Amino acid sequence: MAIQQNSRSGLLLAAVLDAALVLIFVLIGRASHGEGLLGTLLTGLPFLGGLLVGWLVMRAWRSPQKIAWTGTGIWLFSVGVGMLLRTVTGQGTEFSFVVVTTVVLGVFLLGWRGIAVLLRRGQARTHAVA
Repeated sequence: MAIQQNSRSGLLLAAVLDAALVLIFVLIGRASHGEGLLGTLLTGLPFLGGLLVGWLVMRAWRSPQKIAWTGTGIWLFSVGVGMLLRTVTGQGTEFSFVVVTTVVLGVFLLGWRGIAVLLRRGQARTHAVA
């Protein structure tokens, strides 16, 4: 079942999904370096802050599933503001980390939106045939 594009529950689900995917990225990263859960919040907060900025600047509540503009903006703000906040708080922003963050958050934040588009198209075709 696809997320309803403009419903209140669809909006909440989109926001929760974005935040959950950012936290999954953080958990995967911390686990790959053998680090525990204790620093997850410290590592995740800059990217969650970037995600929030992205949602506000892109006015994502208008069309949270839209890949072009909404999804792309949310992704780029999540990475850019996240890295800026990491720099301000003295956390690392090595080039390889920036590249991995950009790629993984791009796949996560744009990927679910792409899947939602495909599901909506499939439902539309099913309804058109019926």
